[in-house]
Amino acid sequence: MASRLQIRLLTWDVKDTLLRLSRPVGEEYATKARAHGLEVEAAALGQAFGQAYSTQSYNFPNYGLSHGLTSHQWWLDVVLQTFRLAGVRDAQAVVPIAEQLYKDFSRPCTWQVLEGAEATLRGCRKRGLKLAVVSNFDRRLEDILVGLGLRKHFDFVLTSEAAGWPKPDPRIFLEALRLAHLEPAVAAHIGDSYRCDYQGARAVGMHGFLVTGLGPLDPEVKKFVPKDHILPSLSHLLLALDHLEGSSLGL
Repeated sequence: MASRLQIRLLTWDVKDTLLRLSRPVGEEYATKARAHGLEVEAAALGQAFGQAYSTQSYNFPNYGLSHGLTSHQWWLDVVLQTFRLAGVRDAQAVVPIAEQLYKDFSRPCTWQVLEGAEATLRGCRKRGLKLAVVSNFDRRLEDILVGLGLRKHFDFVLTSEAAGWPKPDPRIFLEALRLAHLEPAVAAHIGDSYRCDYQGARAVGMHGFLVTGLGPLDPEVKKFVPKDHILPSLSHLLLALDHLEGSSLGL
């Protein structure tokens, strides 16, 4: 007789899975700049941030840890480059803005909990599941989760900064499994990135669920991710878990 699959551990991405920024990055940067007497358009800052972040991530992945940087310095450099690309040439004027932004992005008021996140986490806890965070975030994540009232739901929080490897590197998922004392077959990861979350988890033998929202699916997701693994919202997770466990018996 086939044995029923029982998921025992759920690992979670955070940004755009459980939380999102309360305001667009460009608006946040422009507001802080204005408070320091510097007028820069939010749209220009938003566009510049995307470019600065991508370049910094490519040149110094995972907060530049292997290059001797700290995550604090890594983010200050991103902010400085953002303002430079947006047309601000006085780097010294940007330094106090960068320091303020670094502090503000660790405060709960800068973030908001996504709809259905709290109820879903409570529902998972009621089922007796272990819950953990596996996130490409820096050391500020613990304080953010505490401030938003979510930290209590998790057995542990594993960031890429603490682990030393960012998703989709298999080692960060394997470290989470080691901390949970569980095998990949009884674990599932939930996140919004096809490459980092879904593919990364499945590469080590974990199950995966991809949070896509209600809009049209990316063609790659539509082609390679089974419908049963796609979550239009977090409220679909518990039913998806039931289906996954039931399908192991051919139900």
